[in-house]
Amino acid sequence: MGDVTLLAVVGLRREARIVAGPALKTLAGGGVSKTLVARIEAALAPDVRGVISIGIAGALDPRLRVGEGVIATAVMAGSERYRVDLAWSDRLAALLPEARRGPIAGSSIPIADAAAKAALHRQGGALSVDMESHFAAEVAHRRGLPFAAVRVVSDGADRALPSAALLGMRPDGGMDIAAVVGALMRDPAQLPALIRTGKEAEIAFRALLRCRDRLGASLGFADIEGVHLA
Repeated sequence: MGDVTLLAVVGLRREARIVAGPALKTLAGGGVSKTLVARIEAALAPDVRGVISIGIAGALDPRLRVGEGVIATAVMAGSERYRVDLAWSDRLAALLPEARRGPIAGSSIPIADAAAKAALHRQGGALSVDMESHFAAEVAHRRGLPFAAVRVVSDGADRALPSAALLGMRPDGGMDIAAVVGALMRDPAQLPALIRTGKEAEIAFRALLRCRDRLGASLGFADIEGVHLA
């Protein structure tokens, strides 16, 4: 028996720090969709036993509130619909019983305003949207690896993200403070929305940390062959 190694795909380096553990490898997408599939493929060393998309997300369902968790029953991207590992997802739900279960959407571009969120919700009933889950699901399915996704809402379905916030993510998942400041200098009217977005993101990050603690070192993963959960 050996330690389970999972690949956890996130958006931001801060999410990676929250999720990190001895049984995990983390990969921050940084909002760069063009290279993310190749980067996920490269991270799948022979010891990786499963792939999970985990982190913060935007709500599509107007009933979801900031800080609430979503456990995927499927991941949708355009006409594609990727299944999740049901046993793993059931364990996630048992550990996070207050989380909502349903399909989530993946998008290669930010879904930043209420109208776009509503349109995407109508297309397939997805509860939330992020920029990594569909790529992680695609690679996991191609490799025949178990896949699951759990996300925490950072902005409500009725919220529009200010453009300054969208410029704040570097390709490595870090924060580009200079880009945010530059955007504010060009359009200072964004400041109230940016402050609100930051406060709500903090709520989501704290909720993600609580989820991480409750899911344990293996993020709810269990192997039918009985490998040790590190």
